Amino acid sequence: MNLLYRVFMFYVDGFRSMTVGRTLWFIIIVKLFIMFAILRPFFFPNFLKSNFDSDLERSEYVIEQLLK
Repeated sequence: MNLLYRVFMFYVDGFRSMTVGRTLWFIIIVKLFIMFAILRPFFFPNFLKSNFDSDLERSEYVIEQLLK
């Protein structure tokens, strides 16, 4: 348990002493939010869920497309 605590505190102290890194992490988090929360629903709709009613139909379609 002591080792896990020391590793955790190592990372906590590292993040506390960051100056430029905080800004970079903020940019990364904003970009991930934009990609997954905003762009994904509009540009990547769930094709299988919207075109097929059951799991069996979905699996048959996927198998058919893979075997082509």
